[in-house]
Amino acid sequence: MIKKYFGTDGIRGRVNGSKINGEMFFKFGLAAGTYFKNLKKSKQTAIIAKDTRLSGYTLEPALVSGLTSAGMHIYTLGPLPTNGLAMLTKKMSANMGIMITASHNSHYDNGLKLFGPDGLKLSDKIEKKIENLIDSKIASNLSDPIKLGRVKRLEDANENYIKILKQNFPTSFSLKGIKIVLDCANGAGYKAGPKLLKSLGAKVFEYGTSPNGLNINFKCGSTYPNKICQMTKKRKAHIGIALDGDADRIIVCDEKGQIIDGDKILAMLGERWKRKKILKGGVIGTLMSNYGLEEFFKKNEIKFFRSDVGDRYVKEKMKKNKFNLGGEQSGHIILGKFATTGDGLLVALEILFSLRKGKKASELFNKFIPTPQILENVEVKNKSIIYSPKCIKAISDVNKLIKNKGRVLVRKSGTEPKIRIMCESKDSNLNKFCINIIKKSIR
Repeated sequence: MIKKYFGTDGIRGRVNGSKINGEMFFKFGLAAGTYFKNLKKSKQTAIIAKDTRLSGYTLEPALVSGLTSAGMHIYTLGPLPTNGLAMLTKKMSANMGIMITASHNSHYDNGLKLFGPDGLKLSDKIEKKIENLIDSKIASNLSDPIKLGRVKRLEDANENYIKILKQNFPTSFSLKGIKIVLDCANGAGYKAGPKLLKSLGAKVFEYGTSPNGLNINFKCGSTYPNKICQMTKKRKAHIGIALDGDADRIIVCDEKGQIIDGDKILAMLGERWKRKKILKGGVIGTLMSNYGLEEFFKKNEIKFFRSDVGDRYVKEKMKKNKFNLGGEQSGHIILGKFATTGDGLLVALEILFSLRKGKKASELFNKFIPTPQILENVEVKNKSIIYSPKCIKAISDVNKLIKNKGRVLVRKSGTEPKIRIMCESKDSNLNKFCINIIKKSIR
């Protein structure tokens, strides 16, 4: 389904560009408000949270204006992790929840993630309906003056989110004696992250908890995990935890400073949940998941299916197959037993719950040897270049080279102006050679 505004994870782009500006956010709010208020007549409310980008001060009022013009009553929550918004959308019986964020992108980008009353991200079909409303005449969606929405600020959203997270674990759960390096990427988790772990008794060494509007994801967070690796060894901590800008991703490192990505987290959780008889059905990964992970699950008689890239597609496949665990190599991990979308802090608690009995992180995550894999991003002006004859030929040539030895995946990023190239086989030189062929065709 071709969409005009929505990508693989909501709407995202450069601030004050064609999609991300005050005028468009008014239209997004008006369109989303019009769609959702028609689904639920009794209580027409929306809740809005955001990360720490400077542009949030510009875009949030425009979004609120659009929603209230549609007749929706609004609660604004301030900086809050994305899954906190999803959880509270469901708990407060709101028509919808909107997260203003560009996730792991730099400060100059921003965007929206939309959630329905069930706390789930929207389907392609619903997003298309909202897009049609965005492009319709504004006057046709405006409410009568007497039916305009009201706005209220809630100051206790992070406390309520932390309370919900802790309710998923025994009251006896304690992290006393555990030393943790926590990098919140100067993003949405900067309040909830340290407060949650400290409340459980952990010794927390904070990093990325001083947002200034411009430093979100800058040399910190899950896309820059080298920082937690260095600090974990320096502080002699038991584990390092890095979130991204909206705290729906997690990358960790063990006590030796070795990076643990989403695939390794899934392997540990999948095996543990099966042993504890918590796992339902199997595990969902994506087209980017390492082949070593697939082999590990096969060896342990755990079903493993792949979805398209994007945690929304992981969740859809989990729902279709009635699985309760899925995720991405990038650190989006969905614990279907507890949440409707990725949640870095929730996954952190599940990992720490496994560590609390003195087991080392390096032992906990030592489940499989990854198949050599190269991931490269090529910045482009037009992502449709992958459909050019030159690029198509290069991909065809590479597929012939790697046939029966590995696999290659070339795709447009759904969140950035980039082409993502992945090549995977046991021959590292072949991987490099194949990547370079495709890169040349793109450049």
